[in-house]
Amino acid sequence: MIKPEIASYGAWRSPITTDLITSQTIGLGQVVLDGEDIYWSELRPSEQGRNVIVRLKDGQTQDVTPAGYNVRTRVHEYGGASFCVVDGTVYFSNFADQRLYRQSADSEPQPITPEVAKRYADAIFDQQRQRIICVCEDHTVAGREAVNTVVSLGLTEDSTPQQLVEGNDFYASPRLSPDGSRLAWLTWNHPNMPWDGTELWVAEIQADGFLGQAQQVAGGLDESIFQPQWSPDGTLYFIGDRTGWWNFYRWQNGSVEPLTQMKAEFGKPLWVLGMRTYDFESSNRIICTYTQQGIWHLASLDTKTKQLESLPNPYTDISSLHTAPGKVVFIAGSPTEQTAIVQLDLTSKKLEVLRRASDVKIEAGYLSLPQAIEYPTADGKTGYALYYPPQNQDYTAPVAEKPPLIVKSHGGPTAAAGSSLNFRIQYWTSRGIAVLDVNYGGSTGYGREYRQRLDGQWGIVDVDDCVDGARYLVERKEVDGNRLAISGGSAGGYTTLCALTFRNTFKAGASHYGVSDLEALARDTHKFESRYLDRLIGAYPEQREIYQKRSPINFTERLASPVIFFQGLEDEVVPPNQTEAMVTALRVKGVPVAYLPFEGEQHGFRRAENIKRSLEGELYFYSRIFGFELAESVEPVAIENFS
Repeated sequence: MIKPEIASYGAWRSPITTDLITSQTIGLGQVVLDGEDIYWSELRPSEQGRNVIVRLKDGQTQDVTPAGYNVRTRVHEYGGASFCVVDGTVYFSNFADQRLYRQSADSEPQPITPEVAKRYADAIFDQQRQRIICVCEDHTVAGREAVNTVVSLGLTEDSTPQQLVEGNDFYASPRLSPDGSRLAWLTWNHPNMPWDGTELWVAEIQADGFLGQAQQVAGGLDESIFQPQWSPDGTLYFIGDRTGWWNFYRWQNGSVEPLTQMKAEFGKPLWVLGMRTYDFESSNRIICTYTQQGIWHLASLDTKTKQLESLPNPYTDISSLHTAPGKVVFIAGSPTEQTAIVQLDLTSKKLEVLRRASDVKIEAGYLSLPQAIEYPTADGKTGYALYYPPQNQDYTAPVAEKPPLIVKSHGGPTAAAGSSLNFRIQYWTSRGIAVLDVNYGGSTGYGREYRQRLDGQWGIVDVDDCVDGARYLVERKEVDGNRLAISGGSAGGYTTLCALTFRNTFKAGASHYGVSDLEALARDTHKFESRYLDRLIGAYPEQREIYQKRSPINFTERLASPVIFFQGLEDEVVPPNQTEAMVTALRVKGVPVAYLPFEGEQHGFRRAENIKRSLEGELYFYSRIFGFELAESVEPVAIENFS
């Protein structure tokens, strides 16, 4: 056995390179079953961030989406549910023009929607009437807020769309009953987000294809409904959080009945359309997934006895779940396995991996396993995080040295830190830099009350939880208190900038398309989030003073720690002017600052060269600020006001 080399934290050479992350790793997205065939979408950084539909048929995989097409919708900007499949025919949204296309087996895609500023998502096929039913987002009138509706579309470009449901701000999850006689859907209005409060409605479909009188089944201003779905016998099931936890319910004979009453989350925040945590294996059996304390579990729910039975498996992250008789297909990962599309035979219990996000094998000695930690927070609550200590079998650090720490602040801010093997975290830990992935107040997975800790407190509770998590590790002598950094994207970027501006714990930070000006965000952002801040901050402009007090851009005189910024120049969620204003202010003040803008990128980076540049740029930045030598050569970043 070779004795590990002694080297400072941060200076360790790692086999987990940016080329491995970008060229040999893909993103796995939406899963669809069509008879015996399985379809899924792949985000490919090496193809300029293109999304491609792949089909598994008779044991063979094949790309369905031809070159020149990118399967991605911009409904709600975040998209989701960008395609459906019926008897081998694929219907998909194309990113460049946002038109809906029809693609039969071995044929070129044909548009079925006109060339106008409308977007389509969450489509289902109405077999009885030979049409598509989906969510439509209308951007045809300049200067007007986009209009969301539920529409039906014919299967050719010259057919006339029918508007089925209108009048509210947002729609999601149109779902047909098995006999095609009824349509269910979700809807909500400003200022709610779908995890705050949604309504579930049902209506009969008339002979002309339009809807009859609609009836509200569940939900409201303070109850979030998730994933309505009809069982094979025509009963409507859904997940709701009226007890404070997302649990199962069903609607039959005009009344709502609970099926589970657990302190667990069977649902998720609907940031992207089409999210699925359960499906029917039969009328009497649901295969589902739920999370407790940050870990996702697979289970079988008997709809007659209401008994929930665990289905043992090695995964801790499970999503996009679909079933067919005797089997279930889902996306899953664990601390030692990257995300994969997995099939479980419900009879033999045999697991089969159908597609991995990466086929790269990294020896266990280079991988840091997450440690779930809990710690006291400033408001007297409990904070939750996953701690990844440095790990590299080839190195050990000098005895007296403690590692630098990067605190990861996730986006959303209602998202949650995942426990799957993530090379973008291992990139740091294998180089000797510890990572703390924080599930601050507001995160999903700990019930509605925990999510609501952030109501009116964004920029306070999330920041305190990140600060308290870092201090907890310093007090335990796990990390170096003089080399603490914080990094986050989008909402996590706002938390990062607030922590650097209004606290003095962190010595450096990285903002990836982060919010710096809450007023600008309230005025300029897209429709889906245009009133999100009403709950997180307060009504605008009535409570403008609070917006000003919590905007880092207004207090750059307090910011003395170096910051590196990464920004997509086509970002509609957090426009580039927010980042550029912050960079300018720090440049004038004389604080060390670096800025890497990316042409052609939006909210989140998809192109291999930009993912590579942002990771290496952040590493280079920390090496200069914290004073450690890099083991490999990376392209330098220009750091202004620093020598």
